[in-house]
Formats: sequence, C-alpha cells, structure tokens
Amino acid sequence: MGRNPRIEESGCNVMDVDRLTKLLEEVKTGETSIEEALMHLRDLPYEDIGFAKVDHHRTLRNGYPEVIYCPGKALDHILAIAERLRQRSAKVLATRAEESVAHALRQKFPDVRWNPQARIAVIPGTQTNEESIERKSGLVLVVSAGTADIPVAEEAVVTASEMGSSVERLYDVGVAGLHRLLDKRDKLFEANVLIVVAGMEGALASVVGGLVRQPVIAVPTSVGYGASFGGLAALLTMLNSCASGVSVMNIDNGFGAGYFAHMINR
Repeated sequence: MGRNPRIEESGCNVMDVDRLTKLLEEVKTGETSIEEALMHLRDLPYEDIGFAKVDHHRTLRNGYPEVIYCPGKALDHILAIAERLRQRSAKVLATRAEESVAHALRQKFPDVRWNPQARIAVIPGTQTNEESIERKSGLVLVVSAGTADIPVAEEAVVTASEMGSSVERLYDVGVAGLHRLLDKRDKLFEANVLIVVAGMEGALASVVGGLVRQPVIAVPTSVGYGASFGGLAALLTMLNSCASGVSVMNIDNGFGAGYFAHMINR
C-alpha cells in the first residue's frame, strides 16, 4: 500500500498530539482505514536511516520534536536528518549551526530562518502554519550580564520563542553596574521565568534570584579571562548560589535553558 494523499493533505504526517488525535478520529469514523493508519504510523517510534535513528516519537513524549545538534556531524548527515524530521514535525531546530551549515540548509530548504548570533537554523515543517502557533501567555525574560554573553542568551531566546513562549530580552545589566538592572526591576517582576546568562564570576544569577520570586535558570558562559577557566568559575558560583529558586545549566547551554524555561512556562 502506498501513501494516502488525503492523510498527508490533512497534515497527519506531522506527529504531534493534535494531528495524531485527528488521525485516530478518522479511523473511528471510517474516513481512514486501520491499514492506512498503521502504514502511516510505521515509523512512529523511530526511523533507522543507517547512520542515525531519527526519533519521530519525541513530540508525543516530550512535547517538542528532536533537535539537531550540528557540531561533529557530517553535512550530508545533517541534511538527511533535517529532511526526515521536517516531514513529520511542525518545525526543525538545528543548533550550533555555523554559516556553512546554514547555507547548505538554505540550499535544500529555501524557507530556513537562521539566527547567526544564536547559531540556530529553524526549518519550517511541510505542514507548518506559523500564524497558528499558540503563544504561551507567561513571559520568559532572558537577562545577560554583558554583550559578550549575547550569543548564548540569543540561543535561549530563539529556543524558547520557537517552542511557543513569549520572550523578551534584557541585556548588558551585569553586576559591574547594578543600577542598570535595578532600573528594570519592574520587567524582572513581570516575567514568569527568568534566564540569567553571565560569564566572568557569574554573580548576576544570585542577584536576580535574590530579587524575584519566579524561578531563575542560570547559564554560565565561557566569557572571561584565564582564571575563569572557560566558564568553570561562573558555573561554580551559580551552583553555590545562596539565592533560592536558582537552577543551573551547563556552560554555554543556552538551548537547554530556553527549553527548560518553556517547560516551566507551559
């Protein structure tokens, strides 16, 4: 049995909860046969393409499709994985995508959006309607200590935003000039969850955590001089924060922070 065009036109080849529910309702009403539905779902757990096992089930388990981490992967592997995910996902994120990767993706998928600071490429799915994506009402506020921390902060911004959260930025408000942060304290109190990105000694996360009652996600960056040990000093400061309600990501992990913030916001 080949593909069922009606199923594909309905958007059911994209495996999220709403579309899977629609497929099951069509089976129930007789619009789609059991055999057709089984054929469609044959690759639902994962699709083995030799060099990778593409996880099409992740949206149902975790609420968001598998994300491509680009460093270390061959370019043709990235393109092949993106193609498979795009067929069954509302959108595909490729993280740490350098310009050469973004260029290759755009050659294959002309509608790719690439944020060079965040190094994230966003590939709309075959059935995506961006206007139909529901934004969560709670605000995710991404706070950076300095402008050198912006690339990691932008990775968090793009991730949380593409997952469906409303996101705002508050940049260059580090502890070297605390008045800059305090001047924006109303914005801090407005947020539902805060991501605080800081290098050097990483003290900003503790300061923000001591001001707000909302959860704070601290992200240490590798910004700093030799004694910062590539972000280790900031990481240890954040792990030893005396402010309650502060969780800590790995060094430079803006993606993890954006993902976690959206989960809290959801």
